[in-house]
Amino acid sequence: MKKQVLDNKGKKVEEINLHDEVFKIEPNNSVLAQYIRVYTTNQRTGTSKVKNKAEVAGGGAKPWRQKGTGRARAGSSRSPIWVHGGVTHGPLPKDWTLKLPKKMKKLAMRSALSLKETGESLFVVNGLGLEKISTSAMSGVLKTLGLKGSVLYVWNKKDDNVMKSISNLTKIRAAYAGSLNPYDLIAAKTVLFEKDAILDINERFKK
Repeated sequence: MKKQVLDNKGKKVEEINLHDEVFKIEPNNSVLAQYIRVYTTNQRTGTSKVKNKAEVAGGGAKPWRQKGTGRARAGSSRSPIWVHGGVTHGPLPKDWTLKLPKKMKKLAMRSALSLKETGESLFVVNGLGLEKISTSAMSGVLKTLGLKGSVLYVWNKKDDNVMKSISNLTKIRAAYAGSLNPYDLIAAKTVLFEKDAILDINERFKK
C-alpha cells in the first residue's frame, strides 16, 4: 500500500510504500483484546504487604500467666485480635505477570495498526519542524494537521524541541517506535508517525 507523507503544514510531500501485511490485514479483535488484558494486568505491581503475628514488632513475652487471673488465655500481645497485633490473611506480594506468545504479540500489533489505517486515524509526517521549544507552536501544528482528540506521536530520532513542546499538552503523548505497543495505539484516537518511525515499524512487523 502507498501512504502519504505530510509536512507540518499538512501538505503532501511524498508517498512511501508500506506492507499490506502490517497495515492492511483483517484485525483479529480476539487477539487484540487478549493482548490488552495481558498488558494491563502486567502493569500491576503486586507489592501490597501486611505483617502477620510473627512479623509485628514486640509480643515476645506472654502477657500474663496461663491460669489464675480470671482473664482469657493469651500467648502474645501481637495476636490478630489485639490492638497493634498482626493481620490475618492480609495481602502479600504477588507476581501478576502474564505472558503472550511472540506471534500473538505481532498479530496484535498488526491488528492495531490496521484498525488505525482503515479508520483513517493514522498519519505520517516528515518532521514537525519546531525550531525552538514552544507549546503553542506544537498546538498550532496539531491544529493545522487537523488532529483532534487524543494524539499519539511516534518518533524514531529524538528531538528535544518536540519532546519538551509536547510535555505541557494533555491531549498528545509521545512514544518511541522501538517500544510502541498495541495498547498505546488503541488508547489514542489518532496516531501521528514520523516517516522514519513508520518505516521502522513497517520492516520489523512484516512476515
